[in-house]
Amino acid sequence: MKKILKILGLILLVGIVAMGILYAVYNESIPEGKSGPEADALAEKMLKAINYETYKNTRFLEWSFVGGAHKYKWDKTNGTVEVSWDDYKVDLNLGNTEDSFVSKGGTIISAKESQKTINEARDFFNNDSFWLVAPFKVFDKGTTRSIVTLDDGTEALLINYASGGSTPGDSYLWKLLPNGFPESYKMWAQVVPIGGAEASWDDWKIMENGLALPATHKMGPVTMDMGDVKAYND
Repeated sequence: MKKILKILGLILLVGIVAMGILYAVYNESIPEGKSGPEADALAEKMLKAINYETYKNTRFLEWSFVGGAHKYKWDKTNGTVEVSWDDYKVDLNLGNTEDSFVSKGGTIISAKESQKTINEARDFFNNDSFWLVAPFKVFDKGTTRSIVTLDDGTEALLINYASGGSTPGDSYLWKLLPNGFPESYKMWAQVVPIGGAEASWDDWKIMENGLALPATHKMGPVTMDMGDVKAYND
């Protein structure tokens, strides 16, 4: 038993050292940017490139995340979303979570029992929807925008979320094509231990209403599939 504990302790130590090395090598500080009209103009350029007007007029969005484990149907007009995972289904009211309903295995459960599940559904939605529509959220309440000049001389758009969502304080640095279309971002987020981790936004699909939405993201060796993405109005 002592030998097994020593081996486990050694494995743990190696893991901690490896994480420390990765952190030291890859962790980046949030860059300083310049805020003001020029930053807002760059954000507007990105919104125009991704057809923000079509997004505003889209009522329903459907997708999945975590390998299809979390499934969503979002009614943007009514501010509600169906969130499904395991045996749970939550009809989540985004404006007033107290008006949400939870069922497990097809059976409605009481409000007292369901509050934890409602909070879980809200956190799932806040995270997983960001991977679908983050470029459209650069002027959300609580955001600030600034321009960062990269090493190659191109301009990137830094967005900080001081409020909103489940992890306020997160920041994202968007790398843009010359026409303003996003191709990736670097993250400084509470759920990501290494600052400046980069994820792709270069696998876009055109929906039936003409809206472009991401099909997958790549983050290092990991590919995040957004499932069967849909956008429609009725």
